[in-house]
Amino acid sequence: MDEHTLIVKQLARDISEVENGGSKTEALLDKAWKSGKFAYRIGVTGPPGAGKSTLVNCLAAAFSDAGKRTAVISVDPSSPFTGGAILGDRIRMNALSGRENVYIRSMASRGSLGGLSLKTHDVCDILDGYGFDIILIETVGVGQIELDIAQAADVTLTVLVPESGDDIQAMKAGIMEISDIFIVNKADRHGVEAMIMHLRSLIALRKNYSTLPWEQPVLRTIATSGDGVEAVLKALHDYRDMLEKQQAWHSIRSERMKNKVFQIVNDTLSAHFWTPEKQKLLRKELQSATSAQQSPFRIAEKLLATLRKA
Repeated sequence: MDEHTLIVKQLARDISEVENGGSKTEALLDKAWKSGKFAYRIGVTGPPGAGKSTLVNCLAAAFSDAGKRTAVISVDPSSPFTGGAILGDRIRMNALSGRENVYIRSMASRGSLGGLSLKTHDVCDILDGYGFDIILIETVGVGQIELDIAQAADVTLTVLVPESGDDIQAMKAGIMEISDIFIVNKADRHGVEAMIMHLRSLIALRKNYSTLPWEQPVLRTIATSGDGVEAVLKALHDYRDMLEKQQAWHSIRSERMKNKVFQIVNDTLSAHFWTPEKQKLLRKELQSATSAQQSPFRIAEKLLATLRKA
């Protein structure tokens, strides 16, 4: 077995360990954070049927052709009953799977409502630790405000189609804030010009909360034929260049590390707090809550009071 195959197999094992919360998770992530090469994390979101997977396939192929080590994380929706997922993106990207500098991983959302699996952030860290240059993250695209992607990625692409007017109305506030680049895919369809004008008018009316000097471009693509992909690649390059010039490249990672520290501390404190005695007290309070007309705030107050007595 050659060295490349061994590395890929070990990477797959490490990701599975992290996804499942195995005993080696902390050690693997600790090592990844220390050895990370700061991969460019590109989030791709948008409603179902917009052609996200086809576009991601085009981008991954282009980065691979340019000699970049490229990883693709495709998050598919889980069944609310079994927790299983079709993981169809792995099938759709079979053409890329034979390339040595491309790694594809499908993940189930596992019930997360933010468009990403809760473990996606950690998997990105593992890939970063393995020295990938580019990490493409495709969300489930369930048509909701997928704010998770903005936290996981350095740049967020929102893929729409000429018929996406209703989708924009449904998630307008959030999508205008998280999107750095808009893409109108399937641009050979009727209504593409109206869609582009609509997006540009929303961008012009939007209050800019960002301190970065970046105006969201609206690009058109036909991902099935590759039309417009070069313009998307240029926008991605320009955005990264802007981050570096504004010295925001490292601040993004600092913010990501701060959020990870918050998560670790919160998880640790929560695990220490919810002892069997606390859970027993909670069950007791819940049983009498209706008759005593208690609120969740009073029950939480009683539980937290046990800390002050300790």
